[in-house]
Amino acid sequence: MTEGQQPIAIEPVTLESVAGALHASRPFSQTPREAIRGVDFVDRVTARAGSVLFHAGDPQRWYWVVLEGEVRAERMEADQQPVVVGFTRAGEGFGEVTLLTGKPYSPFTVVAVQDSLLIRFSEDSFWALMACCPEVRQGVLADMTTRLRAHQQEALHREKLISLGTLAAGLMHELNNPGAAAKRAASQLRENLMKLQKLSLRMSGRPKSAEQLECMRSLLEHALSGCKMAAMSSVDQADAEESMAEWLSGSGVENAFSIAPILVAMRYDRQELECARAYFDKPAFSDALNWLGALASSVWLVCSIEDSISRVSELVMAVKKFAYEDRSQATEIDVHESLQSTLTMLGHKMRIKQVETVKCFSASPAKIQTRGTALSQVWTNLIDNAIDASPAQAKIEIATWIEPGWLAVSITDHGEGIPAEVLPRIFDAFFTTKAQGKGTGLGLEIVHRIVTHKFGGKIDVASQPGNTCFTVRLPLNSPAPAAQ
Repeated sequence: MTEGQQPIAIEPVTLESVAGALHASRPFSQTPREAIRGVDFVDRVTARAGSVLFHAGDPQRWYWVVLEGEVRAERMEADQQPVVVGFTRAGEGFGEVTLLTGKPYSPFTVVAVQDSLLIRFSEDSFWALMACCPEVRQGVLADMTTRLRAHQQEALHREKLISLGTLAAGLMHELNNPGAAAKRAASQLRENLMKLQKLSLRMSGRPKSAEQLECMRSLLEHALSGCKMAAMSSVDQADAEESMAEWLSGSGVENAFSIAPILVAMRYDRQELECARAYFDKPAFSDALNWLGALASSVWLVCSIEDSISRVSELVMAVKKFAYEDRSQATEIDVHESLQSTLTMLGHKMRIKQVETVKCFSASPAKIQTRGTALSQVWTNLIDNAIDASPAQAKIEIATWIEPGWLAVSITDHGEGIPAEVLPRIFDAFFTTKAQGKGTGLGLEIVHRIVTHKFGGKIDVASQPGNTCFTVRLPLNSPAPAAQ
């Protein structure tokens, strides 16, 4: 017969005829032929290099032993690119995980790397081996343990990469916004400095009276007082800008409609500017107001650059806390800081969906003494899931409080909720309700493992349509080594 595009020959043979070859393999090396009961016939499979023994999703209910050659297991990613999971070489067995875990199909595609000779046991023959041969049973279980451990490590690493990819994408947007704003402000600041130089040279040729100098000093001090002004409503600001522009234009000021918005933003009013109109003639008044507008704009731009750099610094600190909070063996972790760092990292995703975060941080103290690790990964998975579940313009509530011996954190979203029949399985590995390619089914399983195994904590979930709440409880003091 053929499977895939390469020939695979399958021949039923007696166990006796292949007993010697099987005895050379690791699973059967300690088991004499007479000890095997209930197995008379097996399949001898000859597979050429490149042939597919079975595909992921096939009802694969066989246990295989490689006598010659080598095979590899592959998993198909969301982008339809195969990823190698592992290899089985001559003298080794595979297929026991699917049988022992009761899965109706194989999650992997198995391909012959080179021309190979294999022995295939049916499901009934496999269970007969497990029942009658302690040595075979021990070897099979050891292989399964090794494979599951390796797969768990690979799955954890893969989920971390997915989380980091999500955060990195948001971080790039977060850094781009203040960076672009600072670049624009610096470019405009250069233009303002050139304009100030020209106006200063032109104004310096005119003698100044004491009144003029005092008026300019007062206006200058106002401009240099900073830009942390109280915000105005959009309607009030538009009215104030229009009124200021009309007054400046009526007073013969050039560029009236250009400089009016910055004068209003810096909270200049007409009464404050009257001294300049009273002490300067029309041309000098126009130059003085344009000079003041350029100066006020420059101060505003400097403040904008400072805010942008501060925003970048906040992001860098958030990344630093996210990456390094768990490096020490025994440490004190501020849960509020950990939550805030994660919210900063996911800020872009929340803004795109217009999701608002409502924080009620009541826990005091918010610090826990622990040897646990990866706390930020817990918040990243839970908050990211809450964002995905939330409709546009919804709210996510994050609360903390103290219970005897515990620091509790709840994360609540107002999405469709988790169906009751699904709720008992949400912490199972590879179980996901997201569309194919959108979720790995590992996030909540890893969250559960981190909270319970590494922190000695507890995690609960309650859900109904319109309200899903995950509650994490962390011990205030490091759990005993046995609990870890």
